[in-house]
Amino acid sequence: MKKLFFGGLTILLLFSVISCHIQRHADIILYNGKIYTVDNNFSIVEAIAIKEGKIVAIGATEELLNDFITKEKIDLAGKAVYPGFIDAHCHFYGYGTDLLKCDLYGTKSFDEILERMKLFSQTNKFEWNLGRGWDQNDWEVKVFPTNEKLDSLFPDKPVYLTRIDGHAAICNSVALKLAGITTDTKVVGGEIFQSNGKLTGLLIDNAVEIVKNKIPVFSDQLIEESILKAQENCFAVGLTTVDDAGLGKDTVIALHNMQKEGKLKMRIYAMLSPDPATLNHFIKHGPFKSDRMNVRAIKLYADGALGSRGACLKKEYSDQKGHYGYMLNTVEYMTEIADEAAENGFQLCTHAIGDSANKVVLDIYKDHLSPENNKRWRIEHCQFMDSKDRKILGNNNIIPSVQPTHATSDMYWAEERLGKNRMQDAYAYKSLKDDANGMIAFGTDFPVENINPLYTFYAAVYRRDLNNFPEGGFLFEERIKRKDALRAMTISAAFANFEEEEKGSLEEGKFADLVILDNDIMKIDEKEIPLTKVVATYVNGEKVYSK
Repeated sequence: MKKLFFGGLTILLLFSVISCHIQRHADIILYNGKIYTVDNNFSIVEAIAIKEGKIVAIGATEELLNDFITKEKIDLAGKAVYPGFIDAHCHFYGYGTDLLKCDLYGTKSFDEILERMKLFSQTNKFEWNLGRGWDQNDWEVKVFPTNEKLDSLFPDKPVYLTRIDGHAAICNSVALKLAGITTDTKVVGGEIFQSNGKLTGLLIDNAVEIVKNKIPVFSDQLIEESILKAQENCFAVGLTTVDDAGLGKDTVIALHNMQKEGKLKMRIYAMLSPDPATLNHFIKHGPFKSDRMNVRAIKLYADGALGSRGACLKKEYSDQKGHYGYMLNTVEYMTEIADEAAENGFQLCTHAIGDSANKVVLDIYKDHLSPENNKRWRIEHCQFMDSKDRKILGNNNIIPSVQPTHATSDMYWAEERLGKNRMQDAYAYKSLKDDANGMIAFGTDFPVENINPLYTFYAAVYRRDLNNFPEGGFLFEERIKRKDALRAMTISAAFANFEEEEKGSLEEGKFADLVILDNDIMKIDEKEIPLTKVVATYVNGEKVYSK
């Protein structure tokens, strides 16, 4: 009887132990790694469990392997893991369609552009010869081109070549004629260049749109192929969300349809173009949100770009007397759009580069905001903002959305534009972050800059170009600490998108969007950061890229 009693007790105790450790199911466990969660404590863990696209647990390797039955186990072998990178400001759709154009990035002269265009035209079957990426600041003779040679090479087919920043273009005479541009054509917020009473083909800011609007659209098939190629390239550098700045209604719908069909897996935060058709449609229906598409922002332009002298300055350009740049929209118009955004629950994201443009935008914003607001209105670029004006950011919870590689791309000529005394307020990312209550979001502005977010990280913390120039760093006092830089391209970027509860950090309940690198960017020598490669990228727990 005694034996029976103790035997029954043993079984009971064993059952109790087993019942206290019921294993859960997961689809994937990644273990034996160095996983930067980027949570509030900046915790580092060894393992992560994923089920149905969401993170279900994080912790020690032994703990998760014991707690879960899983279909797949991946030994990270000590590799570093981070939340999927978010590009807080880019032109994803434009980058995709640019893949259908002649690549003019890195050209060292206008003659090199002509050679590339001759080769491109031999296989180009589109109605126009299109190209993008030239920058006269990279040439030995740093002056804007004229179109005489373009006319000679392409007397019958229209040619439209966009500057790297998208705020200037050079066209041949055929393109100008198709657009109806003559020596008498006037434009507000831009310039149509002439010399000796003849059009040179050079267009700045709003003048660009006159020709751009005459270019036929690519076929649906070509666009879809280019977008999928763009997605492939983005996944290869660890991007899992892109904030696409300036999309029309039809483009948003087309991208969303590709997502619904399972072709487009990239998550997109769409900033709407303020054209009437787009605004009327989305304001009527209100903000839209799915797992992969978020439509709740409006993109405005205040001014142009510094490289083409279109950024609007309080004082004249140091290298062009009497020239202050251009405001691309009136204060009245921008205020009207701000009213619509505020009344209908949309975020406002405004392109502002020069100190004058930034002040105009800040003043409009503060009239619509308050210290307690949660509207998360953003200023995109903030390249040159007067230190006296920066306090408006924090006082109204305005988010600076910046692109650190702009600093290392522009540093060779920026002082020529602004003069030495004004440089202290240029590309001031640390100061912007501090004055914005510690909040800053990072992007690339691609295709203006390279799509690689690790170049963004490197430029922010090291303030040098990929050739390790300049010694001591460009305006090095404005560098960002590594932890803050990582936050700016993950959780802070998610916050800027109203998405911090679902992404931006590796925590239970959030999307399993993550990137595995072959080196630890938080620890390695700074010079090695741009050499770091992506091993794998996951979106929603699905491996979308592997090396």
